[in-house]
Amino acid sequence: MKTEDIALFHRIVETGSLVEAADILNLPKSTLSRRLHALEEELNVKLFHRQSRAMTLTASGSHFYDKTTGMLATLEQTLSELNGQDAEVSGHLRILIFPIPELMHITHAIFEFMDLHPELTVEIIVSTEPQDMIRNNIDLAFMLEDAFNENEMVARHIISETIHFFASPEYLEKVGKPISPDELPQHNSILFRYPNGRIFNDVPFGKDRTLQVKGNLCVNSLATCLEATLMGRGISMMPLPFAKEHIESGELVMLFEDVEPYEGKCFLVYPSRRFISLASQRFIDFMMLAMEECMQNGSGRCDREIRLRGAIKSMI
Repeated sequence: MKTEDIALFHRIVETGSLVEAADILNLPKSTLSRRLHALEEELNVKLFHRQSRAMTLTASGSHFYDKTTGMLATLEQTLSELNGQDAEVSGHLRILIFPIPELMHITHAIFEFMDLHPELTVEIIVSTEPQDMIRNNIDLAFMLEDAFNENEMVARHIISETIHFFASPEYLEKVGKPISPDELPQHNSILFRYPNGRIFNDVPFGKDRTLQVKGNLCVNSLATCLEATLMGRGISMMPLPFAKEHIESGELVMLFEDVEPYEGKCFLVYPSRRFISLASQRFIDFMMLAMEECMQNGSGRCDREIRLRGAIKSMI
């Protein structure tokens, strides 16, 4: 019995469809169907009730899925322990990235990881839209702290950014500059909707206070939020690196500079109920080191060569 066929069975379960699983895995449907049929014949059980549009597990299939989830995880861990850092990393990783200011730094680090492991293939998905990581076969994701369900994910804190209030000079000239926090709820704020559907309208002010804001515009993209702020649509709350060049050019004004800023966090997450592959384990270790060095270089600026040397050293 091939462990690869068991892993394919898991993907069919998680997508609920042979067609969707074939599309995600970039395999012909006929190949996936043949390998599933061979697995059922070897087990001498029927794993799925086959329907026109979906596939549901039989009682035997559900039992096999539950038992093999832990088995696959144990196998990956055992191979890692036996081979240490010499184990060849191959396979395919689907990585979701929320469009944060460090998007390009993360992307460059992914490229470096691929250079270290030429047998690995990677798909990068940049999105602010909700994504079911299990159903969409997403192995890992870089997400903001309020964008995922902590009960369903394992999360590793990887990036922190200070979050500030910003407005354009034109907006402030028209309606006045807020001086005290009590004035902020009276202004038009540019609201933000997270991938989980939550609107970010109860905003942290400093370290120990929360203010409820309101506005006539809601976005789910930091780039759109920045553009709206530049166009004088209202007051926004964004990571400093996103607005820094516009502060320096005078296009934006930072508000409440004397207040200690809120610290936003980005996490590297993966589903808690899925086994984690050797490729994912190595990727997590690599990214934790790479992004730590990135942040140490100051203001989110990454020195590619320094990070690459450090990451390669850790893999030897």
